[in-house]
Amino acid sequence: MSIKNLMMAFIREEEGLTMVEYAVAGGLIAAGLVVIFTNLGTAITAKIQEIIDAL
Repeated sequence: MSIKNLMMAFIREEEGLTMVEYAVAGGLIAAGLVVIFTNLGTAITAKIQEIIDAL
C-alpha cells in the first residue's frame, strides 16, 4: 500500500478521528494548565516578596 492509501484509510476510520479529537483536547487542557500554573507561580512569588519586605 502507498502512503496515500494508508492516510486515506486512517482518515476514513472513525477511531482515528476520535484519537485526533482526544489529542487536540489534551493539548488544549495542557496549555490551559501551563497558563494557570504560571499565573499562580507569579502570584505566589509576589506574595512571598510582600512577606519578605514586611519582615
